[in-house]
Amino acid sequence: MKIRAIIFGASGMVGRGVLLECLESMNVEFVLMINRIPIGIEHPKLREIVHSDFLNLSDFKDDLTGFNACFWTLGISAMGLSEKEYNLITYTYTLFAARLLAALNSNMTFCYVSGAGTDSTEKGRIMWARIKGKTENELLSLPFNSAYMFRPGYIQPMKGVKSKTAWYNALYVVFKPLYPITNALFPNSVTTTVKIGSAMINCVLLQPEKHILNAVDINSMVS
Repeated sequence: MKIRAIIFGASGMVGRGVLLECLESMNVEFVLMINRIPIGIEHPKLREIVHSDFLNLSDFKDDLTGFNACFWTLGISAMGLSEKEYNLITYTYTLFAARLLAALNSNMTFCYVSGAGTDSTEKGRIMWARIKGKTENELLSLPFNSAYMFRPGYIQPMKGVKSKTAWYNALYVVFKPLYPITNALFPNSVTTTVKIGSAMINCVLLQPEKHILNAVDINSMVS
């Protein structure tokens, strides 16, 4: 099986990490990335569409067919945002695109980057966790071939990948030498951009029975 994947959010840290794994994988034959800003990567099996309005995909609807994977890495921190603002980016954007992709690609596997602590009941006190939970629940109900919710804890960027947030990058520089120790002490809470990318590819290829994946699940799926 050869993977033809759409990546939303490849300009972010996790998305770029997933993109690099796709470009290096012999199991991935083509990648379409849809970004709000260009990321300046060229590759023979890569195409980029720069688009800022994620509630209007009609201009390139025909370009979204013929894919068997979507890796949704687009997201934002809830810090400083109202519930309405966070819901728009986290839930509304995601479900608008996902419903369209499910209608266009019946054989698609959808992988969604969620977060550790997501609230599947949608009733907890923590705003971001409720909205992530609502997003996960609706994605799992869509008529995809399969869907997987990724709930990593701490993510160590690898292969030169950086966050768009400067102070995050400073923290990652400090923690990088400590990653092996942190991984040994907290294996259920720690992963890397490489492992997330590899696990997403393997979700498409292997179709695991478990659909909500924490850090230890993600790490166990690395090829």
